[in-house]
Parts: sequence; C-alpha cells; structure tokens
Amino acid sequence: MKFTIIGKNIDVTPGLKSAVEEKLGKLEKYFNPDTNVNVTLHVEKDRHKIEVTIPVKGKIIRSEQVSSDMYASIDLVEEVIERQLKKYKNKIIDKHQAEKSAFKTEFIEQDYMDEDEIRIERVKKFDLKPMYPEDACVQMELLGHSFYVFINAETDETNVVYKRKGNTYGLIEPEL
Repeated sequence: MKFTIIGKNIDVTPGLKSAVEEKLGKLEKYFNPDTNVNVTLHVEKDRHKIEVTIPVKGKIIRSEQVSSDMYASIDLVEEVIERQLKKYKNKIIDKHQAEKSAFKTEFIEQDYMDEDEIRIERVKKFDLKPMYPEDACVQMELLGHSFYVFINAETDETNVVYKRKGNTYGLIEPEL
C-alpha cells in the first residue's frame, strides 16, 4: 500500500508515520499493493483527529476518528475501516466488474456475515421547489430534518443542505 500522510497543526514525526503505516498496513490483507491510502492528521486543542481515505475504482472507503491521543485515533480508524470492509464487502465489490482488481482475491472469496444488510424501509416522493440554500436551511429546520433536497434557484440544479456538528450547515452541489 502507498501512504500519503499529511499533518495539519501537527508535525508528522517518524514515530507517527511509522504508527500509521504499521497500523493501517494491517489492511494490506484486503487490498492490492498499489492501493493508495491518504491520511490526514489534525490537532485542534485536545482533539486528535485522523482522516483516512482509500479511493478504489469509483468508490471511496473513508473513516475519521477523534480522541485525546493521536495513537488511539490511529487504532480506532483501522478497526472501523476493517469493520466497514467486512460489513459492506458485497456492496463495494461487484464480482463482475473491474473494481474487484483493487482487492486481493482472498478478500473477495472470503464470506463475511452480512448481519446488517442495507434495507430501504420507506420511499418518499415530493416536489422539488426552486429556492436559495439559506431558504432550504430554514425549511429543513422547520421540518426537523438533518438534510433537505431542493432545486437551487441560482444554478437550477438539485442540491442538498445538511446540518453539521456545531450547528453549522453544509451544501452539496453536483459536479458535472
């Protein structure tokens, strides 16, 4: 696996780099050797956050973990990614498509318990109305939802606003 490790408000010391490569190197049993692993380490006050992104043939495997110790965050993120790989194996690998070439054959052939199968319980249909993102945030709050889909009056495209941590909002715009 090829690691790209970036530090924000933290120096990536040889010890940290070694810990990241050693811990995330355990994921090597799932991926081919030429797989890229992008790691970003952040420190803000007493929050040590690690973000790991693994692009795999049109899909992205991603996790971020926060703790009061960077080494603990590194341990947590590896466990979460491994759990994701096992849980969603059948969803991320289509055995008839090229994306299986990113994974080792042992992982593809291994059966994991699919106890948490994704099931869509309910389908809602509604009219998308043109509005500005700020108005969509107000509508989302009035409905008590954590996201809201709408047509952006400025761009005439489908957008999503969502509530973020810290009572801020995010806007998702399609990239065409």
